[in-house]
Amino acid sequence: MSGTYTIRTMTRTELDLAVEWAAQEGWNPGLQDAASFYAADPTGFLVGLLDGAAIASISAVKYAPNFAFIGFYIVKPEYRGQGYGWQIWQAAIASVAGRNVGLDGVVAQQENYKKSGFNLAYNNVRYSGFGGGQVPESPGLKPLTVVDIEEVCQYDQQFFPGDRRSFLKAWLQQPDSTTWVMVNNTEITGYGMVRLCRRGYKIGPLFADNAEIAEILFLALKGSLPTGSELFLDVPMVNPEAIALAQRYQLQPVFETARMYTQAPPTIPVQNIFGVTSFELG
Repeated sequence: MSGTYTIRTMTRTELDLAVEWAAQEGWNPGLQDAASFYAADPTGFLVGLLDGAAIASISAVKYAPNFAFIGFYIVKPEYRGQGYGWQIWQAAIASVAGRNVGLDGVVAQQENYKKSGFNLAYNNVRYSGFGGGQVPESPGLKPLTVVDIEEVCQYDQQFFPGDRRSFLKAWLQQPDSTTWVMVNNTEITGYGMVRLCRRGYKIGPLFADNAEIAEILFLALKGSLPTGSELFLDVPMVNPEAIALAQRYQLQPVFETARMYTQAPPTIPVQNIFGVTSFELG
């Protein structure tokens, strides 16, 4: 190591740079991700600067006094193996001390994360397929524009161990995205969102009370996309009905992550998670 290395909170503009680095790593971020991510926790993104130039990033988003999520752990390739990544990792861990911390790591790095106190909960698998088709005719299927987004946020809370209203209000209403909600009388029974990414589109989240509702939402999201466009869906491998849904529509597995936590896995109904919101923010 040479030069002066400093770590501080990112500015909103610097988060755009971190998203660009993520794209270069092949993570295929959404075109509008940065604004939603920053809304989740403006203090939750760190940048490592060598002589004033950004060379490393990490996010440690604080969702609740007892929960946080780490992502965006990137060091520019020419600076790897020199200790800069370890220093910013340590700073991120210190910033969320006392919380249960989650992450979606590359499967091959599990042993390294274990050394920092993370334990495997389950794996997620990314499936790839194609958009297009018809939006189902279902009486309960509604666009987000006719549903109270506060009610969607309340429904979302059962699937996530922290209040992420600020994030969701930006995420679900971002440009180049579509959100569908299933309603039974006045009760929300599921919802899903799909957004434009650097390559194709990603569904996330996709939460539903049961597999039948999840399939209607999946087809609505799929049918909202241009025919033949590439589509990605990230599924917890511990949800067999979610895997069956992906396979039923000829989606193919292309990538896996290891979902890990520093404490016991949160008590959320993983069997009702048919699409992970984001590998970067949980």
